[in-house]
Formats: sequence, C-alpha cells, structure tokens
Amino acid sequence: MSIKDSLIKHLKEAPSAPFLFLGSGFSRRYIGLPQWSELLRKFATDPDQFEYFLSSAAQDLPKVASLLAENFHDRWWKNKEYFQNRKLFATQMVDRTSALRLEICQYISGLTNPDQEVLLPLEVDALKDLNIEGVITTNWDGFIETLYPDYKVFIGQDELLFSNPQSIGEIYKIHGCASQHNSLILTSEDYSNFNKKNPYLAAKLITLFVEHPIVFIGYSIADPNVRGLLRAIASVLSQDKLDKLSKNLIFVQRANSGAASYSTGIISLEDGDLPITIVTSNDYLPVYEAIHAVKRKMPARILRYCKEQLYELVRQTDPSQKMFVVDANNIADKNDVEFVVGVGVAAERAGRLGYKGISAFNLFEDLLLENHQFDAGCILSDSVPLLGRGTKFIPIFKYLSHFNINSQKAYKESKWNLDKHLPLTLDHYQTPSYKKAFDKNAKGMNVVDIIKKFDIKTAAVYIPFVSKKDFDSLVVQSFLESNIKLFQTSKSGISTSLRKLACVYDYHVYGWDMQKKK
Repeated sequence: MSIKDSLIKHLKEAPSAPFLFLGSGFSRRYIGLPQWSELLRKFATDPDQFEYFLSSAAQDLPKVASLLAENFHDRWWKNKEYFQNRKLFATQMVDRTSALRLEICQYISGLTNPDQEVLLPLEVDALKDLNIEGVITTNWDGFIETLYPDYKVFIGQDELLFSNPQSIGEIYKIHGCASQHNSLILTSEDYSNFNKKNPYLAAKLITLFVEHPIVFIGYSIADPNVRGLLRAIASVLSQDKLDKLSKNLIFVQRANSGAASYSTGIISLEDGDLPITIVTSNDYLPVYEAIHAVKRKMPARILRYCKEQLYELVRQTDPSQKMFVVDANNIADKNDVEFVVGVGVAAERAGRLGYKGISAFNLFEDLLLENHQFDAGCILSDSVPLLGRGTKFIPIFKYLSHFNINSQKAYKESKWNLDKHLPLTLDHYQTPSYKKAFDKNAKGMNVVDIIKKFDIKTAAVYIPFVSKKDFDSLVVQSFLESNIKLFQTSKSGISTSLRKLACVYDYHVYGWDMQKKK
C-alpha cells in the first residue's frame, strides 16, 4: 500500500480532521529560511565572533542568542546601517535584546512576502487546499498565514493561554511571530520562561492532541520543543488517553536517499515510550493529498464562526439576533430536534435557507450541465455571498443574465453587489506562477491544441491565458463537462484549476467586457 493510501486509512479512523504542527524545516523547504544557527550568524560582526559565542555557550543556541543580543544592542544604536530602523522603531526597544529581535524579524519578513515565488509550487498549491482544523507552529515567519489567510492567528504563549480559541480555523504561533518582534522566543531567558509555562500550554492543547491527528512537518523526532510539549501532555493522561494520543502523532520526515515509507516508531520520554507513526518521503505531495482526501462538509473557517457564536450564546444572557428558534413548543423529545446552521440567518429569511446549502459545485453543474432549476435571484442574494467568503471563483454571469444584466452600466444600476467576483481583466482567472510556462510552451496555440497536447491540470491552467479570439467556448464546455467529476477531486490543484476555467467560460459566454486595469 502506498504512503498516500496508508495515511488516508489512518486519518479516516480519526474522529476529527488533522492539525498541522510545523517546525523550522517546513519554512526551509518552502521559503528557503536558513537554519537557526545560520540566521544568528548573519547578525554577528564576523564569522569569528559567532564561533566565539558558540564556543562560550557550549553550542547552546538560545545562549548564543543571548550573547549576540547583548553585543548587537550597542551596534544597532550606533551604526549608520541601522539609522532608518532607529527612526522607525526606537520607541519599541524595551530591553537590550529588542534590537536583535527587530532585525531578525525584518530579515524574515523579506523572505515571506506573499508575492515571492516559492519553492515546490505543486506542494504549495496542495497545502492551500488542505482539509485541516488548524496549525500549531514554532516558526516565526508569516508563510503559513499566506496559505490560510482566513484563519485566526494567536501569537505567543500568553495570547493563546488568555484567549478563548475555538480549536478550529486557527493558527497558534507559540514561539512568537515576525510581525511582533518582542514576541519571539529567542534567548535562553525566553526559553526558560516558556518552559515554566509549558504545563499550562499543554493543558490548553491537550484536547487537540487527544481528539485530532497531529501531523508534524519540519521537526526532527528528537526536537526538544516537541519532546517537551509531549512530555507535559503525556504526564497528565490516563493510559486509555495515552493510547489515543499515540495514534494521533504522525511525523513526516525526509527520506533523503532512502525509499518512501509508512511505519511506526517510538519517542522515548522519561516516563516511558510513546508510539508514533512515521511517514518518510522526499515528495510531500502524497501526504498533502491524503490529508485533503478526508473531506469535511463545511470549511474550517465557517465552523470556527459557528463555534464562536455558540460560545457567545452560552456566555451572554442576551443572545440578541444570533439565534432563531422555530416551533419550539412542538418539540417533544430529541428526535423532534433539527438544526439549521448558517451565517447571518434571520427569521424573515428562514424560508430561503435551502439556497444557503447550495455548494459551489452545484453552481458549476448548473453552469455546464444545466441540470438544476435554480432561482437566479436566490442564487445571487443567498448562495453567492455565502460561498464567496471562501472563494472568489464562482460563476455569476449566467445568473446576472437572467435579469438582462449584460454591461457594467446595467450591473451598477442593479441591486447586486458582487464586485469580488467580477474580473477587471482576464488575469483575474489566471494563475500567475504559470505565466512563464504558458509563454514558453503554449503561447499562440488555440484551445483545441492545448487540450490535445497537455494533461488536464496543465490545460486547465493554460487556457485562461488564451486570447478571446482563440477561446472556443463550445470546446471548453465539452472539456469541462467531460471532467466535471474532477471539480471535487482531492488531486492537488486540478479542482481549483478547472473551477477557474469554468469561471472564464461563464465570463466569455454570459459576461461583458470589463474596464482595463490602469
């Protein structure tokens, strides 16, 4: 059995979707962030100074950071090199370590610019589509936020400890973040304070570790941060909960020169051995495809909103307009209870809730196969705004055409506000990272030639670059119809690419020429 199939089987046995636990190797893999020692070395005056600190600290990097921060403090306040940052951030220097923290964050932020072309684009595309509950990370960079921009971020141990996270659709940056330089866990003093609070952090995260698969990426099995947290969690669990914990721990490791494998292993803790699952592979795409294959009915972001509202209902005495109860007097027992969960549901709109349950896939089916009898007004009023919170790629022109809206003027005069889904130009539907490849491999080709020459995914991302005169809508419709099942596939990027192409088709067949970008 392949590692993908083995991991799918493993994850399907779990009651909940996974959390990712990301370490420094994850950032090295995708944005080229240097190892911690190399990052610190960049802020020494010269190689000899760094080696001196390394020797003085007995190779203990947090102690090296403490020594380096003390030395860097005076340099930062005196050298012309840092004049501009002194003007901007002088009031934010709270102690002698702040200058080093700031400059490290400035450097890291330059590597995690969302516009930067990242490594391994297929893996990055797959990461964006993952079916996960949330992320825990000790990384400082902002790359994970670019992958999950709708997830709520908690920065630092204290923010997580003294907040009310919903454990879904969230990112926990437990070692701080480059967006807040004083939040970094950097020096030996930072680690000492962090470790003192580790039992409280473990208590906050214990339910996650017992109830969710935790997929570790970018860590060595011997990593002290991981071992410390697992030790704190395991120390308070009964044997049956320990058994559940061990089934949930999945470590993804590089295979290097070895073959890909799926196996069991052991983490040795002071009180005993903890069994874990180890997946080794140089290609992480099968791992991400396995995680994505375990479907959920609602996006994590929407589920978090629902949990937050339910939390507020329980906490407050006045739920105001947040809850709507229908026929409460007719409920005799639990079998009479039915729940409708929605966002922004009001009593006067309860009769139209069916249109809030329509999926984006249903709209694509209706666009291409015309196998639904949808009310265009309800689609535009109810379905598109709700679906649009998760994606901008939804077919809307077909439904606007029902109201004879076939120009920008007619749209502006209508009651609809769907600007998020209106393209100014066709690059709205194009995937920028494929532009160079298209120019090299397919520029000047028509749709028929592209479909014949390239695989489904490549054809789907190339066709949006085709000029309007070479866009044969009948051929594109046939191509999309024949691949309609792939609109819901777990294969990396294919679903997204086909949906974008379907929106291009919707635009060319039912839309109108937009204003050009300035």
